[in-house]
Amino acid sequence: MRELVSINGRALARVAILFAATAILTPLWNFSAWSQAISPDPAMERGHKQFQQACGFCHGPDATGSRGPDLVRSPLVAHDVKGDKIGEVIRLGRADKGMPAMSMTDEQVQDIAAYLHGRAAEAISSSGVPSKYPVERMLTGNAEAGRAFFNGAGGCKNCHSPTGDLAAVATKYSAIELQAHMLYPGGKRTIAVVTLPSGELVKGPLVHADDFVISLRDASGWYRSFTRDRVKVELQDPLAAHRDLLDKVTQADVHNLFAYLESLK
Repeated sequence: MRELVSINGRALARVAILFAATAILTPLWNFSAWSQAISPDPAMERGHKQFQQACGFCHGPDATGSRGPDLVRSPLVAHDVKGDKIGEVIRLGRADKGMPAMSMTDEQVQDIAAYLHGRAAEAISSSGVPSKYPVERMLTGNAEAGRAFFNGAGGCKNCHSPTGDLAAVATKYSAIELQAHMLYPGGKRTIAVVTLPSGELVKGPLVHADDFVISLRDASGWYRSFTRDRVKVELQDPLAAHRDLLDKVTQADVHNLFAYLESLK
């Protein structure tokens, strides 16, 4: 009987030790798994450090602005692709706005771009703007000034019409959605036109482009790929006019244009 009690005691002790170890290790395992799940992109980490050193004194250590503008909600960042526009501004600077030119490698530019895109994505996912956000809070511009910009300096009338594609546009989208479509237009793909050595033209939506290869889907839906040194390439970007506005548009222009679009009901 004593032996049975002793055995049971030892078994209970082992269970208690096992339970205690499990209780200690499980949170650690969960923490490790959680840490791995949220571990950031290394490029973003490098970009954050590079940004703080080279850009943070003007744009804020978190890119939300200081002496320089907020880059988290910057149209230029929104239209940037892997540093193509961000890199140009970094290397050339903006003397008229007090930004000096800086010498950076392609890798450093791409890391900074990765960081800024990550910050922008974080801001969008955490904004929590309600779908019924009061439009009155967004209508800070002047609709007539927006109409003048649309028909004049903005060049919007060259592609859009208030009686055509934009007819009653304010009834089709909420104010939040309309402003998002205005600032970040999408849905139109770049068209690649490739001229072969024989003179044949191959045209279709762009799939991939780099310094060596151009790829597209032709009119039959076939994937076609060509080495760039053997063909002539033309890229037709339907959103080029929007990108060209980035260096011209002001905050007042944006608010006025939105007020005008919101009046199209």
